Amino acid sequence: MITKRQFLAGLAAVPFSAGVARAHKSKPFVLEDRFKPQIVRVKADYAPGDILVVPQEHFLYLVTEPGKAIRYGVGVGKAGLEFKGSAVIERKAEWPSWRPTDAMIERDPDQYAQFADGVPGGPTNPLGSRALYLYQNGIDTYYRIHGTTQPSSIGRSVSNGCIRMLNSHVQDLYERVPLGTRVHVF
Repeated sequence: MITKRQFLAGLAAVPFSAGVARAHKSKPFVLEDRFKPQIVRVKADYAPGDILVVPQEHFLYLVTEPGKAIRYGVGVGKAGLEFKGSAVIERKAEWPSWRPTDAMIERDPDQYAQFADGVPGGPTNPLGSRALYLYQNGIDTYYRIHGTTQPSSIGRSVSNGCIRMLNSHVQDLYERVPLGTRVHVF
């Protein structure tokens, strides 16, 4: 299946007849080096396999061994919307479907009411290619670690509370963590 990006890139290459503006290529997204995955030191207080999220810094850490972690850049919720506390990944999905929460629809009906029946999984779905669902005491928190269709949101506070990653990064994380993984959001 052709993606929207491939379709638009193809249009940019097609010359239009005289008098019609030519489509132009937009500048490709480039992730800042500090948001690319890298091995870093962390406090030895956390167990290998734990995920730590520091929204103010826009980083997610997967502890690989005592004192070391893989650090990924993330986009996070706007102030007042982000999740804080500890949770467990109790569900994982590839190309997940998405439906805005009732609170999102109420807060911004112009943007979200049109999606009240949900959006099927796929390249245009806001949750991107993978989703990790956070639960507390067996109850869905409605917060997710997920991919994004907006790579420029990495390093920013722009979402409705979830933790978003580049699709390639969330796919890597998805493969590394099992159900039951502990997530700590500070």
